[in-house]
Amino acid sequence: MPEFTTTLVAASGNNVGIVVPDDIVFGFGRGKRVPVTVQINGDYTYRNTIASMAGQFLISFNSETREATGKGAGDEITVQLELDEEPRTVEVPEPLAVLLSAEPELADAWNKLSYSKQRGHVDPIITARGEDTRTRRVEKVIKALRSE
Repeated sequence: MPEFTTTLVAASGNNVGIVVPDDIVFGFGRGKRVPVTVQINGDYTYRNTIASMAGQFLISFNSETREATGKGAGDEITVQLELDEEPRTVEVPEPLAVLLSAEPELADAWNKLSYSKQRGHVDPIITARGEDTRTRRVEKVIKALRSE
């Protein structure tokens, strides 16, 4: 399991990332986009994908991760990476699942979406505070699937 120490970098806006050395990325033998399990300072673990951006390899260090670790841009961290070969699946919230199960064409369109696209649709639904907001967000997903 590769391990390295690095300083978290600020990207545009509120984005923070982990720069991954080239030799570690290519050492996985999976090209430039590598699904990994990331361990920070030996105690916080999350799943992500190494991506190539602006000439370097980065892993996202989102607000949830910053809050959980107490770390942010400019902080030094120790990173351990492990190739993540587990399938990436999204738990579909019930209101959306009911509609998908009622229309096979919608379910097919949903199943063709990548993990990150599915997650991009689901996250706003599960974070909705009110039922009206949740319903509007489910309707937006259904509309997007119909136009696929």
